Amino acid sequence: MTYDDLTGLRISVADGIATATLDHPPLNLMDGVLVPSLRGFVNRVRHDTGVRVVVFDSADPEFFSAHGDMAYLTDPAALPAATAAAIAAAPDVPVPDGMNILQAVADEVRGLPQVTIGKIAGFARGAGNEFLMALDLRFAAIGRSGQAQPEAVMDILPGGGGTVLMTRLLGRERALEVLLGTDLVDAELAERYGLVNRALPADEIDAFVDRLARRIARLRPEVVAAIKATVETIAPKIPHEAYAVENAALYSLFTEDMVASAHRQLAAGVQTREGERDLEGLLDGL
Repeated sequence: MTYDDLTGLRISVADGIATATLDHPPLNLMDGVLVPSLRGFVNRVRHDTGVRVVVFDSADPEFFSAHGDMAYLTDPAALPAATAAAIAAAPDVPVPDGMNILQAVADEVRGLPQVTIGKIAGFARGAGNEFLMALDLRFAAIGRSGQAQPEAVMDILPGGGGTVLMTRLLGRERALEVLLGTDLVDAELAERYGLVNRALPADEIDAFVDRLARRIARLRPEVVAAIKATVETIAPKIPHEAYAVENAALYSLFTEDMVASAHRQLAAGVQTREGERDLEGLLDGL
């Protein structure tokens, strides 16, 4: 299986582990380049019998993925173009009715036969954090990671699976706190709330994730499949109908006022590295 053509992703495979490194400067935006590449990778690796574990990390020490492209809000052609490119990346895999392409990618990665692990050592907001929440396991670096869903203060809602995935992981009350409060969640709080499996010292996270991935990769595939299938009977995948409700709610908020707000946010520094370092403070200032 080859993965060399996936722009914005670097894929390495060794000892049954595929490491998918997001490398799409300047912010690893979930845009019309990275989303199609992720979808293409997910729908190839599911057929790669040499891969038993997939680890997602970032080449950028500050950002796992800033969020979805703001052009989705300001340019009517941007999201349809990204959607078309992502569909072309896996043309034999239909996007369920009522779901947008970001939700579809989250649903597809959630359904991989391999064990998926997210290594968070930078900011993951919006669609970047939604992608992480769809993975099997997540580990965050203390003092370096931060996760957030800032959409509410940006006049929309987390529409890439964020509302349903967050509620599944955190429960109703904590999900509402994070989704409506829009604060950045550090590694320790993420661990306490259940947003990640563990918060780890930044100088230990690489060795820990590598050790865990290697241990899982050595298991018989039949054992992993049986365990995942059994766990799914207790914590089944989110139904497509729930994503469709989220998607409909998202599009109901696409108004002229929302577009004007998005332009003000861009003018203030959203989607620049400096602005994204303290996105919450920037948005509060508006």
